[in-house]
Amino acid sequence: MIPRRSDASAVGDAAALLTAAREVTLLAHLNPDADALGSALALAIALHRRGAAVQVSFATPDEVPEALRPLDALGLVVPSDEVWAAPQVLVCCDAAEPGRLGHLADRLSTAGTTLMIDHHASNPGFGAVRVLDPDAEATVVLVHQVLVAMGVALDADIARCLYAGLVTDTRGFRTAGRSAHLLAADLIAAGVHPPEVVAPLMDTHPFSWLAALGGIIAGARLDPAAAGGLGLVHALVPLEVGSRFRSTEVDSVIDVVRTAGEAEVAAVFKQVAPQRWVVSLRSNGRVDVAAAAARMGGGGHPAAAGFTADGLPDVLLDVLRRALAADRPRLVG
Repeated sequence: MIPRRSDASAVGDAAALLTAAREVTLLAHLNPDADALGSALALAIALHRRGAAVQVSFATPDEVPEALRPLDALGLVVPSDEVWAAPQVLVCCDAAEPGRLGHLADRLSTAGTTLMIDHHASNPGFGAVRVLDPDAEATVVLVHQVLVAMGVALDADIARCLYAGLVTDTRGFRTAGRSAHLLAADLIAAGVHPPEVVAPLMDTHPFSWLAALGGIIAGARLDPAAAGGLGLVHALVPLEVGSRFRSTEVDSVIDVVRTAGEAEVAAVFKQVAPQRWVVSLRSNGRVDVAAAAARMGGGGHPAAAGFTADGLPDVLLDVLRRALAADRPRLVG
């Protein structure tokens, strides 16, 4: 049976594995966010300072997203084509399933042993050692538990990586529980200056983005009957707009769209190819969007999920409506 919550034994097994390792490859998921890359880098920095040979990578894009570059304080990220073919230990961070590793998923079969650390409810379970807890606000929370079990003392570089994942995955602590706030306090005590971490991740966009965002929001539509009558608001980011801006800008659209008070569920369709869309889903707390995303071939958390699909947006939107209807009245909490 796949454990749905990490326990002390899983965290202890992970800590023992990493403490003994002399060569470790740490992978974030495709198009890494602050939680994925912050998790990998926090562990990598600790292991590097203990004398292990480490490398951090991800399948795409070709380089670290601009907003995340300050997290790589020691220059531990390497291009995907430089990842060791058969690492002694492979650590997968924040990847909801092996496919989220892209072409680097083949290292799961060539590594000496594997460790998965994740908090996605849709994770089917993979890896020899599994630290998996869907109740954790972010994967960095679980990474912190492993670091504590390893006896690693927090320093500013590690703390910044953990804080970046925590603040972004909790929407600026809007969805954070007591333990996450206490962890944030410890990270600040270790040397994090929140404005310096948050500004490039959440609060800084080029001026030209404002006009593009205005066009996207002007095209948003409200479907009050969707999601069992709780409402769906949706918007499109066309390829022409998405290709002009960083993922930081494009991924921020969902946080604007979701503020529509008449809709429980928000969806943003981001065009990445003529017939391909990456779709972000958010719930305000009453609908499990991870269940709907799973029906579309994706996954995620009850309140934040997504999927990738090919086709016309109107057709995909109809399929999404049916997926949301099929899972009503599945509620969060």
